[in-house]
Amino acid sequence: MDQLAEAALAGACADDLLGTDVPGHYTAAHLRVDDVDLFGPGQDRDVRRTLHVDQVPMPDLAPDEALVAVMASSINYNTVWSAMFEPLPTFGFLQRYGKRDRFTRRHDQPFHVVGSDGAGVVVRTGEGVSRWTVGDHVIISPVQVDDHEPMTHADSMISDGQRAWGYETNFGGLAHYAVVKASQLLAKPGHLTWEESATTMLTAATAYRMLIGSKGARIKLGDLVLIWGATGGLGAFAVQLVRSAGGIPIGVVGTEAKVKPARDLGCELVVDRESIGLTGAGDPSAVQEQGKRLGREIRKALGEDPHVAFDYVGKQTFGISVLAVRRGGTVITCGSSTGYDHHYDNRYLWMNSKRIIGSHGANLQEHAECKRLFDLGAIVPVLSRVYPLTAVGDAARLVQRNEHTGKIGVLCLSPQEGLGVTDQALRNRIGPARLNPLRSTDAFGGPHGHTEGV
Repeated sequence: MDQLAEAALAGACADDLLGTDVPGHYTAAHLRVDDVDLFGPGQDRDVRRTLHVDQVPMPDLAPDEALVAVMASSINYNTVWSAMFEPLPTFGFLQRYGKRDRFTRRHDQPFHVVGSDGAGVVVRTGEGVSRWTVGDHVIISPVQVDDHEPMTHADSMISDGQRAWGYETNFGGLAHYAVVKASQLLAKPGHLTWEESATTMLTAATAYRMLIGSKGARIKLGDLVLIWGATGGLGAFAVQLVRSAGGIPIGVVGTEAKVKPARDLGCELVVDRESIGLTGAGDPSAVQEQGKRLGREIRKALGEDPHVAFDYVGKQTFGISVLAVRRGGTVITCGSSTGYDHHYDNRYLWMNSKRIIGSHGANLQEHAECKRLFDLGAIVPVLSRVYPLTAVGDAARLVQRNEHTGKIGVLCLSPQEGLGVTDQALRNRIGPARLNPLRSTDAFGGPHGHTEGV
């Protein structure tokens, strides 16, 4: 660990941090352009083969950027996509971005530092940054925007210049340092640890926009919400948001082992896909029968059909979602982890006046509103396991194979779990039993009170 990292970890004051040199290189989980053709047709695209942890050059800061000493990060599915080089190698994103100006040119490298979540300490700011100062404890929004673009000020998620940090840009969060735009920063919740804070923003804010935000489903008191993958990173926050909004969460999980964790999160009803044969596969008539089967299960337990289906699984679930929601209901989607080629029976959409809404990420205001819910203790992290940065490939492989619940944390500069809390009183009021409800009952490994791989 370099001297600046040691100072940040020790809680050094701003003057001491500014008096310590920024290293010329830093440790980062990254992809290499030479590996793009590593996998052959039909081969297991094992992300452990492409995620390298080694030194990369430190970039200079643009005037509107900050350098953050990253204490912890997390695994998101876009890191899995990146490391699989599917659906496209991310080096194409970096090359196109690098053509914009002299500062974006830094992103076009033969390596790609990945990771779209992070929590840490600001150790440098660009000359144009005034809102944040060296020494601030921050969490990082995963969305980079061009604040000179007019549409950004209406809704940055439909602006041309928005990009997923650490996926469509370089210098992401799975590293000892991260380069971010100052507009990505939010104050870290004082009652959360580094690793808890670092596993919240991408998935929680995405779920917030889908369910609560003005561009999403706008759920209301009493709404039944069907949540696919209810114990996953997105689903586990969706369950909490529906509960907090006065809705009724219906969780769908992939195995019997995930039923209890989904109930612990607050699902009113949990449906095990395996137990009722929801494969999503087969011809349209088979998918139609599966949708009707799910509908019968929900009506039997709750007496009515869902108002909303929260779908990020994609190909295997989308046709069922369209069938399952009630007349006038809504299917909201933000991804397709099982495939992008969706098929559904359009009669059930148009003849029943249903809606499909596409949703992507969250704008900074939505991130701030979602972060406030963490500050209040209204929603809590869903950390299940924590890995050191040196084992990032194993952590990502767990997510790649869907052998996880909740969020998988990664310690970057933080040497152990439990550090970073500055508001112990609030943490005590919320209580350990409420924080990280998936940590004590990891569906695949039993109780976990330690860092994997340490």
